[in-house]
Amino acid sequence: MFGLGPFEILLIGIVALVIFGPKKLPEMGSSLGKAIKNFKSGVSTEETPAPKETVQQPTLPSGKDS
Repeated sequence: MFGLGPFEILLIGIVALVIFGPKKLPEMGSSLGKAIKNFKSGVSTEETPAPKETVQQPTLPSGKDS
């Protein structure tokens, strides 16, 4: 994927564990998973463009006096 081997992934995991601690790491993993899921669903759904509003020109008086 990114050219990371098992040693590099293990090293990243250990560094993350040391920095964030064992209590915060599962919460961060869960929120990261939810963010990726929302991103994928947002990208995969096709957006429909909003209908354009038609601008009506104001009618001018005819200029006839009766």
